Amino acid sequence: MGQSFRDVVAWQRAVEMTTAIYMLTANFPATEKFGLTNQLRRAAVSVASNIAEGYGRTTRGEYIQFLGHARGSNCEVETQLVIAAQLGFGASPQMQRAEQLCADVSRLLGSLMRALRENH
Repeated sequence: MGQSFRDVVAWQRAVEMTTAIYMLTANFPATEKFGLTNQLRRAAVSVASNIAEGYGRTTRGEYIQFLGHARGSNCEVETQLVIAAQLGFGASPQMQRAEQLCADVSRLLGSLMRALRENH
């Protein structure tokens, strides 16, 4: 492992995804401020936060558990992006960027969890 959770590529991509989600939701209808906008932002922030928290835990098992939480939050983001797209919220290029980053985070989390389980 690196010196910090900041060295974890999944964390870096999750932060990038969160920034993309904030930019995307800035253009959502004002009526969604406390609805889908808030839900998407909170779920996105949770992904990177759980990766960081897991990294800071004492054992590999705890780290894997928090990566699982991050993966769950990432699935929330993915689901909420589908709903937002179906409602016609957000500009297409911004939506595509957020969806791609979400997929990248999912792949990276899966790989990281596998590697941690195999290298114990």
